[in-house]
Amino acid sequence: MKTVQISLNSIDKVKSFVNEITKYDYDFDLVSGRYVIDAKSIMGIFSLDLSKPIDLNIHADGEMDAILAALDAYIIK
Repeated sequence: MKTVQISLNSIDKVKSFVNEITKYDYDFDLVSGRYVIDAKSIMGIFSLDLSKPIDLNIHADGEMDAILAALDAYIIK
């Protein structure tokens, strides 16, 4: 598992983020405070406070580099 901080501060970013991660057959969790949401759930994402950075837990084994490259636009460096 790897954890990165991401920013989803607009509706278009949320939609494109969900479209990107649904291409992968792994589990992705968004953690904001005490809430843990399935990152593939648009409704779940909109229940979070999107004005702050969110932790993304990536539960993947082999394709980690490809996933991180695909999510580069959302990752806070």
